[in-house]
Amino acid sequence: MIKYSYKNNELEVSGHALYAKHGTDIVCASVSTMIILSSNLIKRFNHHEFVSINIKEGYFKLTVIKETKEIKTILENLLYSLEELTLEYPNHIKKE
Repeated sequence: MIKYSYKNNELEVSGHALYAKHGTDIVCASVSTMIILSSNLIKRFNHHEFVSINIKEGYFKLTVIKETKEIKTILENLLYSLEELTLEYPNHIKKE
């Protein structure tokens, strides 16, 4: 199961959805896409120095060092998207 939490300007996502076999898991692919898109948007706005990002296999951590309007909007969108996915696949992704 994928678990995620957001507190004290820190977003942490970890685990694997186990919805389907590796390479065909749409839940895992969705979360990965959301994370990569959000990270790339932060870089595109040249705000990467305002966050700390740690990405590993099955793990993502984003810490906001300095909040900007763009970072806030990107994070709100990422959290909303994760929450929507949680409603669709409650046995595979969970908010902590």
